[in-house]
Amino acid sequence: MAKRGLLGLAIVFFCACSSTEAQQQKQPAAGDVVAKVGATSITLAQVDEKALEQPVANFGSLKLSQALYEARRQAIDELVANALLDVEAKQRGVERAALIEKEISDKVTPVGDAEVASWYQANQARVQGAPLEQVRAPIRAYLIQERMAVAREQFLDTLKAKTPVVISLEPPRLAVSAAKGATKGQPNAPIEMIEFSDFQCPFCQRAHATVEQVLATYGDRIRFVYRHYPVQGHAAAKPAAEASECAKEQGKFWPFHDRLFANTSKLGDADLKAHAAAVGVDTATFNACVDSHKYRSVVEADARDGDAVGVNGTPAFYINGRMISGAQPFEVFKKLIDDELQRKAHG
Repeated sequence: MAKRGLLGLAIVFFCACSSTEAQQQKQPAAGDVVAKVGATSITLAQVDEKALEQPVANFGSLKLSQALYEARRQAIDELVANALLDVEAKQRGVERAALIEKEISDKVTPVGDAEVASWYQANQARVQGAPLEQVRAPIRAYLIQERMAVAREQFLDTLKAKTPVVISLEPPRLAVSAAKGATKGQPNAPIEMIEFSDFQCPFCQRAHATVEQVLATYGDRIRFVYRHYPVQGHAAAKPAAEASECAKEQGKFWPFHDRLFANTSKLGDADLKAHAAAVGVDTATFNACVDSHKYRSVVEADARDGDAVGVNGTPAFYINGRMISGAQPFEVFKKLIDDELQRKAHG
């Protein structure tokens, strides 16, 4: 379960269904270069000067190793951005602040009342019932901040096209096995994304569309593995997981998987058998498989493996061993996958 605040409002949203170790890596030294902007090096000591000042609360329930990496990566991004801006400002003969105002601030369009109202209507859960007039100002500030961030990233992208940037700080990775999980994609793809999921979890259902977008975007560069993690309290999750293995036995895992996520309120025994019939399995074989709990041990083994690598809610994703927890937006996946592809390209 993840929570996020919004500009001082008590706005909370959840992105994972809650359940009731990292492999050893060489630790970087203070003098190690963790990023380069052109010929300028950035050391871990420079990064930690900023990273270690961040509040622990910024990183929610992340493991310490992951939180430290995220803090350091955020600090690297800030140092890299400042270095790029300083190079450009020097070339133009202006101060950094003037460059930012001209290329970023001045290009952000104002946020109108209609846009504020539209965001308010689309995000009722996040405002927790607060009236529009009470939250109008912070919503407007949030939308402006979003536009500023987009304009900043777009400008920084133009600067990176002129000045090479290499990030060499190694992220924490977990050794996560694909085991007997259902797969899509080529075994030798540069990106392996393993999902631990629960057919009864609404956040897994929400993440399903994002997974499809990721697979469509990256094509044969990604191998996707689905593993089971039925959450305690979801009575239908484990039988549904077992049933999906029975469908897999007949080569129908993915259509059955998709059908369950399209019908998360219909996961009773009769529903599972009806879904299986709809995707074209041999019903007698499937029904016997389900009734005998043939794949109970497979589902339980997946859940144990999930516990071993730190899964504490669903969905949980491991992209080349790097964890993404919860039903995060596509942009979160894209940023991590693009970083992995860039690392692969640089050897």
